[in-house]
Amino acid sequence: MAEIRLEGVTKRYGAVTALDDVNLTIDTAAFTSVFGPPGSGKSVLLRILLGLEQVDEGKILINGQDMTFASPRERNLAMVFQNLALFPHLTARNNIAFPMRRRGTAETEIEAKIDELANVLSIGHILHKKPAALSGGERQRVAIARALIREAAVYLMDEPIAALDARLRDAMRVELKRLQSELGKTFIYVTHDCDEAMSVADKMAILENGHVAQVDRPDGIYAAPASVYVAELMGSPRINVLSGSQFADIIVESLKSLSESRVPQIQSGYPDCRIALRPEAVRLHQVSEQGANTACVSDIERLGAFAIVTVSKGGESLRSVSPGDIPLAVGDDVCLTADPDGILLFDPDNGSRLI
Repeated sequence: MAEIRLEGVTKRYGAVTALDDVNLTIDTAAFTSVFGPPGSGKSVLLRILLGLEQVDEGKILINGQDMTFASPRERNLAMVFQNLALFPHLTARNNIAFPMRRRGTAETEIEAKIDELANVLSIGHILHKKPAALSGGERQRVAIARALIREAAVYLMDEPIAALDARLRDAMRVELKRLQSELGKTFIYVTHDCDEAMSVADKMAILENGHVAQVDRPDGIYAAPASVYVAELMGSPRINVLSGSQFADIIVESLKSLSESRVPQIQSGYPDCRIALRPEAVRLHQVSEQGANTACVSDIERLGAFAIVTVSKGGESLRSVSPGDIPLAVGDDVCLTADPDGILLFDPDNGSRLI
C-alpha cells in the first residue's frame, strides 16, 4: 500500500500542454477514480505515474519518496490494461503466474498465491483454460489476478471494463469495489464513464484539459460541483444548463422558498448568472391553466421505475426525471415547478459555482 502525491506536475508535447500544474493526492488503501472526457489528460497521467513518460515540471512522491525520475520497475506499480493484454498461448494459471516467474519467485509460493486469488475472484474452475475459451468477465478477473499476484505499492486500472456489455460492467463494478475493500489495496481507476467513477470511488479526481477541476467524494462533487464543467459531467441524465430565459419564471418562483441566508446571494447574481437545474429537481404537473410555467412534452424515455421527460418551450428544452408510470404523452402540455435545492448558479464568465 502507498500514498502517491503529484506536486505541480506538468507534461507538454510540443505546443500542447497535456497536464498543467497537477496537484493530487492518492490516499493509502483507498479507491480513487480519475475521471474526465477523452482528451482531458487521464491517459497521460497514468503513463506518468507508471514511469512510461517523464514530467517536464513537478514531482511524483510515493510514500514520501521522490520517484519523479525513477524507472517503472523501481516504482513497483501494477497495471490492469483496457485490452487486458493476456497471453493467448498461456492458460489462465500461467498468465497469472507470469509476473512472479519473471521475478524468479519459487513455484510453491506462486501456486499458493494463485490459489488464494482464485478463491477471492472465483476463477478456480477456469485456471486450465486459455483466454480464447473464457468469457469477457472471466478474462477480466484473470487480468486482475495477474496484477494482484505481486505485492505492488499501487494498482492502476485503465478503463478495464469498457469493452464489456452493460450488465457485466455493472457486475464487475460491484466486484472491483468489494475486492479493493477486502484486500485493503490502493486502487487508481481511470475512466471516462461517470457511473463507473461514482460507483466504485472513495474519492474522485476530475480532469479538465489537463487541469484538476475538482477532488472530493463522489457525493460531495455531485452536491456541490465546483464549476459548470463538473456539473455537466456528474449524473445521468445530464444537468439542465439554461441558455435562455424561457424557463426563468420557474426559477423565480422556486427561489422564493429558499432560506433567507441563500436568497440575497442568489438575488445579487440573478438573472446575470448561469443557471443549472438538476433533472430530478424538475416537477411536472397537470395544467390547471395556461401560463408562464407551462411547456410541451417533446420526448419521453420510459426506463422502468422512472422516465426521462423532455419538455420544450420557445426553442429551449428541459429534462425531468419523473415516475415511470407518469401519464404523459408527447405533445401534452404540463405545468412546471422546481425543487430549489436542485438549482445551481454559476459565474457567467469563468463558470465557477456561486451557490
